[in-house]
Formats: sequence, C-alpha cells, structure tokens
Amino acid sequence: MSEFQTVDVIVIGAGPVGENVASRAVQKGLSAVLIEAELVGGECSYWACMPSKALLRPGAVLNAARSVAGAREAVTGSLDAEQVLARRTSFTENWDDSSQAEWAISAGITLERGRATISGEREVTISGADGSQTRYRAEHAVVVATGSRPTIPPIDGLADLDYWTTREATSAAEVPASLAVVGGGVAGVELAQAWARLGAEVTVVARSGILESFPREASELVQDALRAEGVTILTDTGTDAVRKDGESFVLDVGNGHTVTAEKVLVATGRHPNTAGIGLEDLGFDVKTMDSDDTGRVVGGGGWLYTVGDARGKVPLTHQGKYEARLTADAIAARSKGELGDTAEPWSPFAATADSVAAPQVTFTDPQIAMVGITLAQARQDGVNASETSLEIAVAGAEIQADDYTGWAQLVVDEDRKVIIGATFAGPEVAELLHSATIAIVGEVPLERLWHAVPTYPTVSEVWLRLLEQYGL
Repeated sequence: MSEFQTVDVIVIGAGPVGENVASRAVQKGLSAVLIEAELVGGECSYWACMPSKALLRPGAVLNAARSVAGAREAVTGSLDAEQVLARRTSFTENWDDSSQAEWAISAGITLERGRATISGEREVTISGADGSQTRYRAEHAVVVATGSRPTIPPIDGLADLDYWTTREATSAAEVPASLAVVGGGVAGVELAQAWARLGAEVTVVARSGILESFPREASELVQDALRAEGVTILTDTGTDAVRKDGESFVLDVGNGHTVTAEKVLVATGRHPNTAGIGLEDLGFDVKTMDSDDTGRVVGGGGWLYTVGDARGKVPLTHQGKYEARLTADAIAARSKGELGDTAEPWSPFAATADSVAAPQVTFTDPQIAMVGITLAQARQDGVNASETSLEIAVAGAEIQADDYTGWAQLVVDEDRKVIIGATFAGPEVAELLHSATIAIVGEVPLERLWHAVPTYPTVSEVWLRLLEQYGL
C-alpha cells in the first residue's frame, strides 16, 4: 500500500464542475488534486450539453432561413446529416480529452486518472487501470463532483436490451431510420427534435406530459412545433414492456398498442452519481445526504463537500460551475479562519441563486427559457404573487421571422414589487433570459425596471409590453 500524499483539496470528478472547484482553489492559494475515471471535461463536454446543442443548431439555422421570405427561396436542400454529425464530433474533440487534461495541468492542478474511493476521513484511494493504487489525504476538503447518471425505469425487458441513453444518442455515428424516445423531459424532447430533423421517424412516449416543469403555454409551443415536423407525441402513455423483434424494438404502451423503432432512447431523468465511491462505508446515506449553501455536507465532519449534479440541488452545468466557484472560495476562506460554519445569503460563499434565480433553457426550436419560480411554486411557498403574460408580438419578432410565434410571462412578488420568475418561449429567446436573471438577482423594483428601455426593433421589446400589461 502506497503512502499518503498530502494536498489541500481533493476533487473527485473532472467535469466542468470539478474543474472549476480545483482551478478556483488553486487561484486562492491552495493545492488541489483532480481525479477522473473517464474523460477530463465530463458528461457535458462529451455526451450532453455540447454535442446535443451541436446536433440541434444546424436544424434551427435551417428553419430560421425558411422563416424569412427571400432567404426561404434560396433554401433548396435539407440538412446534410454527415456534416452535422462531423461538426458534432468536432465539439467533442472526437472524444479525446488531451486538451482538457493539458489545461488542468497548466492551471496548476495535479491530475490523477483512475477510480476514486473515499477510504477514510479526508482520505481518498485512486485505483488505476493498471491495478496500481495512489492515496491522498486532504488538509481541508474532499469535494465530490461526480455528476449524475441516468435513472432507468423498471420496464419489463429493458435491462436485457441495447437501448440508448443520452450518451449513445449524442454520440451516434449514423441516423437511425426510426427512434422511440421514452420520456418527455428536456433531454428527451431536445434529442427527439434533433434526430427528427436529421431524418429519423421519431415517436415520444411520455408517462405524463411534455416539458411539464415549464408553464403549459410554453411547452405547448414546443409540442406544436414537433408535431408539425412529423414527430409523434404520446402523452399520458406508459411503457409497459420492451422487446426485440428482429432488429427492431417493440414498445408495449398499453391497451394493446405498440410502438416499433430501430432505436430506443431512454431519457427519464438522472440522479446524483454518488453511490459506490465509499460514502456508504463511512456511514453516509447517499439518498438522503444533504449539503448547505457552501456545498459542505451536513453531518459530514466539516471536510466533505458536494457540488453540481452530485449535490442534487439544481442539475444544470452552469449552476454547478457557480456552486463550484463559491464552494472553492468557502474552503479557502475556512482554511484561513475567515469563514465559520455558515455563510450569509448572497455572500461570496453561498449559492443563494440556486433557490432564487437558476436560469435554464430548453434548446428546442422554439426554445423555452425560464428563470426563478413559477406562479404555482410562488403560491405554494406562500408568496403573494401575480402573473403577467402575453404573446410575443413586437416589431423585432416580425423582423426575425415572418411567422414568429412566441409567449412570455413575468411572475411578480406583489408585496415587494419585484420579479421572481420569468419565462420566454419562441425562436432564439435564450438571449432574453439573462436580463431577467439580473432583474431577479438584483431585486430590481418594477418602477425602476420601467426605465430600462429596450432597443427598437428587437424581440427585447417584449419587456416593455409585459410591464405595460402589468400596469406601469
């Protein structure tokens, strides 16, 4: 057994979140080791955010051209699937993490490859592919940034089949003739549209509705677009069993009905990837483990932290990177005796925005962009809230597309007269979201927000229309 090497911070998981923890810790004067069992850069870089958006973008651009007279007439062909897939692959560096690894080392981070096990208090053992073991002891913190893994439903027959998860769906080398998507959440719907636009015949099977975490008016715009493009959507439909018939998958969806497809994508959510790294042996229940706003695990002895998807709070890459920066700052401050057990909300050490202003975008076409809380959530929390909503029908939208269709909503705390939630749905509305995020984080009073004049003619003019409809 090797001797322990001592370092200030041990980070398990070298995805974007783990990278940010380690680099920020080094910037704050601490030493850090970053441990990765697969590719440096993690799920987002190779099998999620980047390749999925690269698959979606060409179709959105083509559809945008077809939405404007003059450009529409110049479009004579369809997507070149081979080129779309090649461009997707370029964003993953052909699943080669050399450049990411070089960046980590250049940032002053010690990079270790292998499977990490938390083998004791502040102790981590790394098992290499060659059977070697390397051991580290942390002076200040062990940070779990191991991301998430797919949640696979107990569908009869599924476990014995070679179905797709999002990994296979974002890295496939060929367009299947047909694809059945089990799940109506963001990942399933995005990939359904991407593969449909590349030429696959796509059916979405959703146990309840489509994009149910968003306001109904927004999700219905996406559903209408998908159906118009030939995607079959089955809502309130369970998948009872899956079997193979020759080379095809056959899904039993109840009442004697079936769906047949060349490939099946199971996109029914994800859960923290924290099992099997030694936490159970130390007495932690990974299903109920919780952490505070600095990322420090409650009851974890003060040395154990979780960030990103592994923390289980807001499973979004950008929000995980935000948590990572704050967590690293908190660890550094505690190492110097500058921070106690708790951190004040909105301080440099507390991830307050997780519960107040976490922005998210569904990159379908049309897009859905949402930040803050919905009207239902606000009222459930006891907030005296109102909503103002309207169709996006401004000059900028008319210029952007001849048949532009969109919808926008603001949720207002009536006692404080500030925005606590916003949703935009329509082509390219993601670029509207940061202004709403700033308004919520800054708690900008509506009467002051009235003086933020949107440029004419842009889609941002919808802000003026929303405030006018509210009554300003």
